[in-house]
Amino acid sequence: MPNDHADLVLTGGRIFTGDAAKTWAQALAVRGNRIVGVGSDADVKPLTGPRTRVIELRGRTVTAGFQDAHVHPTHGGLARIRCELHDARGKDEYLRIVAEYAAAHPDREWILGGGWSLADFPGGLPRREDLDRVVPDRPVIFPNRDGHDVWVNSMALELAGITKDTPDPVDGRIARDPDGTPIGTLHEGAADLVQRLVPATSAADYRIGLLEGQRYLHSLGITAWQDAWVVPDDQAAYLALAETGELTARVIGALWWDRSRGLEQIDDLLELRAAGQVGRYQATSVKLMCDGIIENQTAAMLQPYYAPDGSPTDNAGLDFIDAETLTAAVVALDALGFQPHFHALGDRAVRHALDAVEAARRTNGWSDTRPHLAHLQVVDPDDIPRFAKLGALANAQPLWAVLEEQMTELTLPVLGAEVSARQYPWRSLRRHGATLVMGSDWSVSTPDPFLEMEVAVTRISPDARATGEAFLPHERIELVDALTAFTAGSAYANHLDETGTLAVGKLADLAILDRDLFDEGAGPIGDTTVLATFVDGVAVHELPGLD
Repeated sequence: MPNDHADLVLTGGRIFTGDAAKTWAQALAVRGNRIVGVGSDADVKPLTGPRTRVIELRGRTVTAGFQDAHVHPTHGGLARIRCELHDARGKDEYLRIVAEYAAAHPDREWILGGGWSLADFPGGLPRREDLDRVVPDRPVIFPNRDGHDVWVNSMALELAGITKDTPDPVDGRIARDPDGTPIGTLHEGAADLVQRLVPATSAADYRIGLLEGQRYLHSLGITAWQDAWVVPDDQAAYLALAETGELTARVIGALWWDRSRGLEQIDDLLELRAAGQVGRYQATSVKLMCDGIIENQTAAMLQPYYAPDGSPTDNAGLDFIDAETLTAAVVALDALGFQPHFHALGDRAVRHALDAVEAARRTNGWSDTRPHLAHLQVVDPDDIPRFAKLGALANAQPLWAVLEEQMTELTLPVLGAEVSARQYPWRSLRRHGATLVMGSDWSVSTPDPFLEMEVAVTRISPDARATGEAFLPHERIELVDALTAFTAGSAYANHLDETGTLAVGKLADLAILDRDLFDEGAGPIGDTTVLATFVDGVAVHELPGLD
């Protein structure tokens, strides 16, 4: 019967089903928004009718749509329509771009953008005087790539009233010259001293930024994500697109836990969750930022940092949420069905997050909230088995696990050899039964899942493929495990159980790649291009000439 025919058939390919046995197929058929056939070409051929679109894969790979379990699309999209520095390197190039942008936008009250790299400045500390040379007449604020530091000019400092007498906030630091004068770099919560003065982003700009972010992610085969920092303005942008049908991705919103408040904010989170259930947007997670980053010594560590010259210090980083409050919050959130989503980068932050999950399991019993810990740069060996024991998911951002300037100049010296050897332990976590999920943290780094997977497999920067040394190579994982983490693993973290694998009855979210991903002769993993991305069987990205 014609009604039994598929709308779309993919044939002659390498279809990674992603099931528990990691099986492969040749062909796949879609009717409506569901997969109705997976198997050999002969198995799927009867589903082909006169109106069926047939795509000959010619040996290319098809996977379930990728899912980014920790990403910031609104801010990444906004960065792409502002003064974008992510694709540049070096102080001189940054200043050239800023000068050109400022000249082209004389009506902008503030010069906004971001994406500079810590490794491009001595000690990771850019100075106000450099920005003053190119923009002396307007305030400038640029977050760095990871969002943990901002670079500002003198006018921004003056408007904020930041002087040598200004005390550091409890959750941040003002970088200073020896006499106490602010140099123009603000760490962590100190950025809020300037950020609070920046004019609010308009709803129109949020819309444009989110649409640009979505377009870019779809072009990389990404069909769903968890936005790891959702405040009311972000949610309003998502809801606006969801209501009009323009939100083509499946999105889980991780509502921001305000670390300046306590448990009283849970009522506000409940209201945001109730309002945030429209179409493909679901606000069911809560982001708890436990600590900072190692490069500016705000990641919470079990032992103190060393100074860059190798001398010991008494600084062991910052707990942005104290352990007692964190535990109480997670127990309460888990009881209400929220998914805890932790930023836990240092080993003390990881331990506190796991302790909080353990307390929730003990108090509430085992739930299906699927808590996940993102970043996990340093994990104490004693805590690695706890992930599987507690059902806490390990959310990896593998692109950072390489030997490059930021690692060699800003990280290794302050950690010391023993702790440095515990970084990004993906293979150890996998060996001890942890469920691996993956995310990019874009706009901190590229959201390209192929570059991420390449590093997970090689532990070598894609910029140094031929000459680079693998960083802690014993922690490399297999490509099949990296691919599973970016599909089924992240789908599990997102509670999107009808996606993540390619099986009859599942939703037709999938990506068509330009090669056999597992053929080493096809070239580096990170050079892979996505030819088409489908959500609910509808193409949301497609390059010309696919048929």
